[in-house]
Amino acid sequence: MERRRRTAPRRALLLACAAAVPALLLAGCSSGGSGSDSGSGSGGKGSGNGKGKDATASASATTAAPAPEKFATLPNACLSVGQATVTAIVPKAKSPAGTPATSDDAKDRAGCSWTGNGKDGYQYRWLSVTLQRFASTPASPAEDQAKERFTGQAADLGSTTGAKASAVTGVGDQAFSFAGKATVAKVTSQDDTLLVRTGNVVVIVEYNGAGLEGKKNPSASTVDAGALRAAKEAVAAVAAANA
Repeated sequence: MERRRRTAPRRALLLACAAAVPALLLAGCSSGGSGSDSGSGSGGKGSGNGKGKDATASASATTAAPAPEKFATLPNACLSVGQATVTAIVPKAKSPAGTPATSDDAKDRAGCSWTGNGKDGYQYRWLSVTLQRFASTPASPAEDQAKERFTGQAADLGSTTGAKASAVTGVGDQAFSFAGKATVAKVTSQDDTLLVRTGNVVVIVEYNGAGLEGKKNPSASTVDAGALRAAKEAVAAVAAANA
């Protein structure tokens, strides 16, 4: 029997990201020197210096151009992980095409998940991919926003009891793995959350597995490898969507 489960960190992480910082209009004003008109006695013409300066210059507002963004859009989250990978790490998935997360702006926030109980019905697997893209504003470049979000998410995940944090290379610009075990409804699963930043996009891959009815759990190395495989494909999908 399938047992769906969601840990507290997962609920907090799935599309918990806020919208990008609103654009800030930068206005600059310039004014000329105050000239004084003087009756020169020759018909009331103002005394000039040969330049004819205005009393005041009109104010002008300028808007700073946002910094360039590496990625302008996101891929379909349910297509960000290949079908071969889904079949390999979530055998007998209930919905092989994935279940999309609700988003009011698919350009900036997207997610998808897959659940299955394995070939024998007793090997629970759950995979989730969450994508968040940041847009540049005059006040804050997109990549700086993504770095800030990455740091905040890493701090939250690292504070989870029992989580083992380790840096990951070979995927994105920054990546950390947070591996451990979690017990929900008397079922202990082996979990790994892989947090990745690629340019101005933050990718969160959650993967966990558990043996049901006394069956053996997948090893930590198996779960970690599955999360990394999915994360690499998700990062590649972001690049491909913007090629």
